[in-house]
Amino acid sequence: MTTTYDEWTTAQETATVTVDDHDLEIAYRDEGSGDPVVFLHGIPTNSYLFSGQVDALTGDRRVIAADMVGYGNSAMHDGFDRSIRAQEQAIRDLVDQLGFETVDFVGHDLGGGVGLRYAARTPDAIDRLVLSNSVAYDSWPIKTITDLGLPETARETSVEELQGMLDGLFRDTLLGDDHDETFLDGMKAPWNSEEGVTSVVRNASATNTSHTTEVDPADVTADTLLLWGTEDEFQPVQWAERLEGDIDSCELVGLEANHWVPEDRSEAFTDHLTDFLL
Repeated sequence: MTTTYDEWTTAQETATVTVDDHDLEIAYRDEGSGDPVVFLHGIPTNSYLFSGQVDALTGDRRVIAADMVGYGNSAMHDGFDRSIRAQEQAIRDLVDQLGFETVDFVGHDLGGGVGLRYAARTPDAIDRLVLSNSVAYDSWPIKTITDLGLPETARETSVEELQGMLDGLFRDTLLGDDHDETFLDGMKAPWNSEEGVTSVVRNASATNTSHTTEVDPADVTADTLLLWGTEDEFQPVQWAERLEGDIDSCELVGLEANHWVPEDRSEAFTDHLTDFLL
């Protein structure tokens, strides 16, 4: 990565979105010009996950890369819903405020689940859809996240303990041993406070399987690309194969990677993404 997390967040803008009865601040990057494409990360990452891909697209597209509410530089205070259903509301509100009638959507992990709901519930609103190691059906939550989401974790885990836990999670599931420390710092930075500890635990507790099982991927009419790490231990490629069978206009591209495909296989991920979106 050539952009540091601090540089990334310095260039973010903010808006106020409404989720149920709560007005919440959402942070996002708004770069480039042209037809809009929205990027959305998962847990426990933030929009910095896509910094390489955003840079590659801004010459031709207007790129919106948001931090989900409860993540990154978006609202982190306690007391609001952070589920996929709620994240869909937040992103829809942001898209409406930006004046977009249709967008292309790129989602990883939980962000892919948001994109899947968005595209299935309002097919005319999404033109092209990219899902990368996305949650779908009842493929989630995984035990790591359900354990993290126990309320006692927020009460009993120190900032230092959480930082060590996240550091180990990423190092154990990124390819190879020569990890980009800048990337790791950017993934851990938002959680480096007591508020961050509580927020990531609340995010984990909000992983509700019903919010993907209640939508039918067969309702998606968007041209869809599945960019999937075939060695993923969290969202195995079998889920991508099921999505490919259920979505009419859909192609599965497997990349030799674990879960964090935009980082592990950044060049290949970007190449496939730009070929599909440009």
